[in-house]
Amino acid sequence: MDPALAIPRSVAIRVLIISTLAFAMCFAVWLMFGVIGIPIREELGINASEFGLLTATPVLTGALFRLPLGIWTDRFGGRIVMFILLAVCAVPLWLATYATALWEFLALGLALGLVGASFAVGTPYTSRFFPKEKKGLAMGIFGAGTTGAAINMFVAPPLVSGYGWQSVPRVYAVVLIITAVLFWFLSAPDPGRSGR
Repeated sequence: MDPALAIPRSVAIRVLIISTLAFAMCFAVWLMFGVIGIPIREELGINASEFGLLTATPVLTGALFRLPLGIWTDRFGGRIVMFILLAVCAVPLWLATYATALWEFLALGLALGLVGASFAVGTPYTSRFFPKEKKGLAMGIFGAGTTGAAINMFVAPPLVSGYGWQSVPRVYAVVLIITAVLFWFLSAPDPGRSGR
């Protein structure tokens, strides 16, 4: 019997909503350098190649960490892995506001790229709450979290113009912490894993 059939529909929908929100916030953070990279480029006086490296670093890390995060999700459960991912990534995000050299931004970009691998956590976690005939719909809704890129394009530029590029990682760090807390309290233990 499919264990998802024993899960109340309200729990499955709640998990889907909070997981999609968490994924959207992660996606916005993952692509943050695409917006704040321009004022950083001007501030540091970096060339086009260095700018390309800066914006590509989080994408590279996101690609590299999909496999280990997927394995950890299977081993420890998606709820705990997503919560830790959100909370831990808020730290380098906040520290990015103090970076003054290209190598510091690249190091932080590597750390921030972890949020780009969040779909490797959210996809298996969320899908476990739905029976096989509903998984496609659930994953389609979860995939709408990629709208975080659009959120980033609407939120980051006004913050940069009003308060400087440093305001973006600060605001996003706070948002990640709030999202982590909401995720923990609104999500549910992975089916078949008590307390996780």
